[in-house]
Amino acid sequence: MKRSAWRFLWYAKDIRRKLLVTVGLLAIFRLAAHVPVPGANREAIASIIAGGGAGGTLFSLLNMLSGGTVTNFSVLAMGVYPYITAQIILQLLVPIIPALQRRMEEDPREGQKWMEKWTYMLAVPMAALQAIGQINLFNAFTGGVPIISDFGFSGANLLPSITIILSMTAGTMFAIWLGELISEYGIRNQGLSLIIFAGIVSDVPTNLLRLLQDERTRVFVPIFIAIMMALIIFAIVYVQQGRRNVPVMYPGRRVGNRMSMPVKGTLPLMVNMAGMIPLIFAQSLLTFPAIIASFFVSSQIAWVSNTAATVQNLFGGNSNAYWIFYFLMVVGFTFFYTDVLFAQQNYGENLKRVGAQIPGVSRGAPTQKYLTRVLRRITLPGALFLGLVAVLPVLVTLILSGFGVSLGGQSGILLVSSAGLLIVVGVVRDTFFNIEAELKLHGYDDTQLIR
Repeated sequence: MKRSAWRFLWYAKDIRRKLLVTVGLLAIFRLAAHVPVPGANREAIASIIAGGGAGGTLFSLLNMLSGGTVTNFSVLAMGVYPYITAQIILQLLVPIIPALQRRMEEDPREGQKWMEKWTYMLAVPMAALQAIGQINLFNAFTGGVPIISDFGFSGANLLPSITIILSMTAGTMFAIWLGELISEYGIRNQGLSLIIFAGIVSDVPTNLLRLLQDERTRVFVPIFIAIMMALIIFAIVYVQQGRRNVPVMYPGRRVGNRMSMPVKGTLPLMVNMAGMIPLIFAQSLLTFPAIIASFFVSSQIAWVSNTAATVQNLFGGNSNAYWIFYFLMVVGFTFFYTDVLFAQQNYGENLKRVGAQIPGVSRGAPTQKYLTRVLRRITLPGALFLGLVAVLPVLVTLILSGFGVSLGGQSGILLVSSAGLLIVVGVVRDTFFNIEAELKLHGYDDTQLIR
């Protein structure tokens, strides 16, 4: 009978310490999420949620990206997505600017350090700009009741407004710092993902209670949602585990005066190598036009204010065009991020270095080209699946509407949004594998016991 190594989870002091550090830092993040921005009007925020429509949908998207902190309009209201936006901008610039591409290719380790340094530096002005845009954006959806009263950069409002922007920017950097601490002292390389994960999961009890309190949805909808979530989780895990095994011949070893036979192996290529990143990228970029438009919606020039209002409605999350853009951007980002990630790994040169070869394919650049072609082919179903997951709230809403059930929009319809569910499943899966790797690293492995 096989017994799992997980029974040693609490007995391994180093792993136990990492888990406690992770839980403690996440608890600090959730406590800080309830510290409101000075002068925030919670009634105005509640009116956006109750109003539904474009404002409610956009609010729920920003709330998910921020890790559930927009609900209280806390100092962490932007979460870590200014950092994510900065990361997107730099990753888009690397293939475009030859000097940056050469830097990354010549010394990947130093290039990664350079990328991280400039991501932090760019995140600060991005956080300040997005704080201003977020306040202006929400003010446009509150029906004349401002989120922050007397917000502006003239006269007596200047100093309080600067204080608010600084507090929100500091909150963002604090959230990023907590994520880095988790990655360094807690569960490795999972800090920012766990920050977002904690916020998404924190909204589940509220959404469940709302469904149970509604007499129209008390019986049918929870059962329907439970079945839908089970199917979605199964599909996510199935696709995430999908592999295409490319045959590889590894050279034999020399034993004394004899050379052993070549060894046949496989190189597994993932159907969805990009994971949940395309969804986060697409949502971050789709909210950006609405944030930029919020700067001009109060313009005295009629055509400028009308154009800004149109952009806000288009990218507010309640139009058909928004969901079409969302689907296409998720599919596009899946291919883009997969290509960038795969190019960095450079399997063609790595296989050539160890003397390995794919049967019928020349070593080096031709191998890399062949693997890229295979990967793009198997990425297509993974990209379409991610796009379907992204627009699933609309599809579920249409299905429920067909049965005469209306929940007033897509917000909270699946307890967690389908994108949020993909993030949750991805983070749980990655955390599981990280902990399992830690157990094996410390000598704890599955053991075979004879009864």
